[in-house]
Amino acid sequence: MSNGGVDYQPVLDVINSWVTGRPKTIIVVFFVVTALFALGLPYIEIDPGEGGFTEGTDEQEALDAVNEEFDRPFAESEETTQLIQRNENVLSREGVLRMLRLLQRVENDASLRVREGSAPAQGVATVLDTDAETREQQIRAVEQATDAEVRSAARTLLERNPSVKGSLSNDLNEETPSASASIAIVEHEIPTGDSAELERIQTEMQDTADTVGGDVVVFGSAIFDSEFEQALIDSLSLMVPAVIVLILFFLLFAYRDPIDLVLGLVSLFLAVIWTFGFVGHARIPFNQMMVAVPPLLLAVGIDFGIHAVNRYREERVTGKDPYESMIIANEQLIVAFFIVTGTTAIGFGANMTSDLPAIFDFGFVASLGIIFTFLIFGIFLPAAKLYLDELREGTRIPEFGTQPLGDEDSPLGRLLPVSAHVAKRAPVVMLVAILLLTAGAGYVGTGVDTEFDDEEFLPYEDVPAYIDVIPEPLGPGDYQVRGLVTFLGDNFESGESNEVTVYVEGPIYQNHVLESVYRAGQEPPPAIVTDGRRAESESILDVINEYAEENDEFAALVARNDLTGNGVPDQNVRRIYQELLASPYEEEALTYITEDLQSMRVIYSVDAEASQQAITTDARSVADRHWLDATATGDTIIFETVTELLLASAIVSLSVALGLTVVFLILIYWLLEGRPSLGLANTVPIISTVAVLAATMAVLDIPFNALTATILSITIGIGIDYSVHITHRFIDEYNAGRDAHTALVRTLRGTGGGITGSMITTAGGVGALVLSVTPMLAQFGVLMSVSVIYSYLGSIIVLPPALLVWERVFG
Repeated sequence: MSNGGVDYQPVLDVINSWVTGRPKTIIVVFFVVTALFALGLPYIEIDPGEGGFTEGTDEQEALDAVNEEFDRPFAESEETTQLIQRNENVLSREGVLRMLRLLQRVENDASLRVREGSAPAQGVATVLDTDAETREQQIRAVEQATDAEVRSAARTLLERNPSVKGSLSNDLNEETPSASASIAIVEHEIPTGDSAELERIQTEMQDTADTVGGDVVVFGSAIFDSEFEQALIDSLSLMVPAVIVLILFFLLFAYRDPIDLVLGLVSLFLAVIWTFGFVGHARIPFNQMMVAVPPLLLAVGIDFGIHAVNRYREERVTGKDPYESMIIANEQLIVAFFIVTGTTAIGFGANMTSDLPAIFDFGFVASLGIIFTFLIFGIFLPAAKLYLDELREGTRIPEFGTQPLGDEDSPLGRLLPVSAHVAKRAPVVMLVAILLLTAGAGYVGTGVDTEFDDEEFLPYEDVPAYIDVIPEPLGPGDYQVRGLVTFLGDNFESGESNEVTVYVEGPIYQNHVLESVYRAGQEPPPAIVTDGRRAESESILDVINEYAEENDEFAALVARNDLTGNGVPDQNVRRIYQELLASPYEEEALTYITEDLQSMRVIYSVDAEASQQAITTDARSVADRHWLDATATGDTIIFETVTELLLASAIVSLSVALGLTVVFLILIYWLLEGRPSLGLANTVPIISTVAVLAATMAVLDIPFNALTATILSITIGIGIDYSVHITHRFIDEYNAGRDAHTALVRTLRGTGGGITGSMITTAGGVGALVLSVTPMLAQFGVLMSVSVIYSYLGSIIVLPPALLVWERVFG
């Protein structure tokens, strides 16, 4: 079965002997294996959010260390809940009373396990009555005060404790005083990480908040994660039925036989069970990217199934019996399936070069799923097809559709070879024109942007109309996370967008360390805010200066150890820290240094108008000025780091996928056919497809994000499928003694019909991703459908002239 290559006929003979000789055994074995994989499904753990993208980066590890080692006012954790009061003057008498009554109710409800709560309203009450320690006393103090007295108390609070402003909205008017929103923090006595309990508490707290009137929304990590999980579940609930309906519709066109249709669907079901059963057994987190895996498996599985049945029918209509027809079909298709599986696994697996865990896991699972799909459609489906045909013989069950797609008498059969007829006249000219268009598309494609933001993972705030009309129980739920995140970002100075943190790892008691902190802030780069020539920053130096102003003895200690006269100790730094930690400023000092003197943090103010890239670059520049190991971190920097990694991932995975695919095709055609140059011809359409897809992304302003960064390498994996089938069938026809043009026409009519049905079904199936309630997944679905269509067009328009030129040069 080769033309100067390796003799792989013995392998095909073994496979065919099992498929045609023991079909029932194969069916039983595959169902048993499916049951074993299915046992892993309950162990699938949903991992929503951006953690799989930021995890493992130096910046994220530094931020985790900062959050663990230093106290952060109003820091969100799994043990806290935020009460967001809005749409009224929260500093008015009525607004203050509303929040105090809510705090009282949640604190008195034992089931909510509240340790303590804090809010600006509490501060107003204690200004009115300094002895008001309980909620009841605080409420009484406000109730007995006039509106004017409450306003005066609020004004006094803002003057005495400026940090309260961080819990009030940006429209705060200190003179009136008034603010349209505030944040209260409630701490719970529950084990860290008990997300189920925290979710229950936060859900019940919303019910309590509704009892005080006004507009108070409960927000916290458990609600955040719950909506992420619900978005994934809703997306699957919407997409799976849509995929089933679309696949049924298109497969009815492709198979035109209900029994073959059921067989194809069962095979697809097995591929999904095997893949996600493995995910459960291996405890691989199921993140939002994993939602894209089933459509990818369907894309390849549908293609394999249609080709297997279509090729079998081509032989059956010539009068051959089922066994001979299946042997002939299998001898051709197993090799083609093997080549497709290798190239597709390379395309998907190329994402394993990414430094981002979520993309690595996605690439691994997708490539393994393709191998499972190969086994199911290359062995199980042919065996089951033969077994079912045996059962049907001698019964009254009719054969509904036996003609192959692309029959020469059909309209499709006359249309598909058009490109071969056109290319016959001037294949070189046609190929050169295509390559010039590819180069132009590639140039346009270089304009694709890259971005990463945690809001990409959020469900729609307002679900699109085409999704919202879906009736219950399939319809999506109501989501508030995106709206709340947007509200908080628009109305509060979270600090994350206006500051960056430099995490310094010690020991920090060495004599030069404080001087290094001081010098790092001199004449900083543009994105760092200055108060003249120095960066606006917060560090242990501020605490040292504050204590020195109050304590003459400590001031003298600092002065004696200040060799440069700039107010910064240059020696006996350990002694300075010890005195500070034994002073009333201990708690404040521990917000910047650790008690074991092994690390510190320095917070720098940044220009909120500066770009994410500029802030990151300048913050890293300042971090490099520190004498010890220092890492610039914060959400802005982490997101920019992931953005950089996404772009690198897209470029590297594309390069690896394309490079390995070319090498694999050259090697496989050399081994199987003794024609390595055929691999180059096979690659031409996929290069064109990738270039045009990148240009489409640039024109439509679709960036590389957490999911679309994988699309180019995935396109290679999916798109090479069509061209491999055309090339492999072409070379079989060519080796049979036909001239190149005739071989190409027969191929486009036969195999072209199969890939047409596959393209229609696959484009519709993966297009169901647009029903996702997460915009990022919907966007990915659009690109996947477009890439499938482009790949199909490349195989029937670009590949024919490439093969005719190959025949002239190498044939």
